[in-house]
Amino acid sequence: MAEELSSSQLVSLKKLLLAQQSELKARDKLGASWRGPVELDQQSVGRLSRMDAMQQQEMAQAEARRRTSDLARMEIALKRMAEGEYGWCAECGAAIAYRRLEIDPAAHVCVTCAR
Repeated sequence: MAEELSSSQLVSLKKLLLAQQSELKARDKLGASWRGPVELDQQSVGRLSRMDAMQQQEMAQAEARRRTSDLARMEIALKRMAEGEYGWCAECGAAIAYRRLEIDPAAHVCVTCAR
């Protein structure tokens, strides 16, 4: 059974969350140009090239949606930290194992409830 997180573990996990959050925000800024509309210019881009550009656009948009979801989960985890609820399963109330939080610091349920 998992134990309550120590203060040093909480500090470590908060740093990890903030670093991941910062990285996701930076990736979002870099990927913004790929999410824009695909120009229809038959002179410079052939039909297959345009289809490829549209596929890249869709993949960039899907990645942006995943980043947005991950950023929201991280915000919730940071809020739970501030409220003293972090590290406890939102479903059953049991402590979430530190190893699980190291892998996914935004996890809000224990392994048992995640199944």
